[in-house]
Amino acid sequence: MKKYLAPSILSADFLQLGKQVQATEAGGADFIHCDIMDGQFVPNITFGPLIVSAVKKISSLPLDVHLMIKNPDAIIPAFAEAGSSFITVHTEEVVHLHRTIQRIKQMNIYAGVALNPATSFSAVEEILESVNLVLVMSVNPGFGGQKFITPVLKKIERIAEFREKQGLSYLIEVDGGINKDTLDLASNAGVDVFVMGSAVFDSENVEETTRMYKSMVNG
Repeated sequence: MKKYLAPSILSADFLQLGKQVQATEAGGADFIHCDIMDGQFVPNITFGPLIVSAVKKISSLPLDVHLMIKNPDAIIPAFAEAGSSFITVHTEEVVHLHRTIQRIKQMNIYAGVALNPATSFSAVEEILESVNLVLVMSVNPGFGGQKFITPVLKKIERIAEFREKQGLSYLIEVDGGINKDTLDLASNAGVDVFVMGSAVFDSENVEETTRMYKSMVNG
């Protein structure tokens, strides 16, 4: 399958957000990843639909919105209206996951399910036929710049094997600690979409760094 690079604006300089988003696009990024945190599901607060809407206005890239929040069902319509291309919810938080996934898809938005490092494959197995994307957290969600949790590779492999055996087409995305040292490990396990935050935005030249990682993603 094709491989995609999704820089996460969680690590961007918000005083230069527009400039940095456009730099990643110029560097060949495929998606813009938006980490939404509410200070309850995770111990941090980031931003909401207004920022997503602002990014939509200055970039032609699909917006990959990852909801790390309590009661995501209440806010999904606002993120849909803001211009999300993908909306991903956490299996740990959503009570009626199938209903939520179908609701997202009815808005003509790709629907994803995410699982934390300690959440097992079995927690999402029953929903995989209905989703467009599976996001595997390779750090505990809440903050950027964390170290990659290596045991999640086995889970990624199981998700990839299930996709092949069942003839499904969902994308497998990894988020957390992806850099020069871990990108190949994730790719070999079956990842299609690589979320990269600090590795891209903490560099001196965001465009050139994006271009370098895009080349690595393409192999």
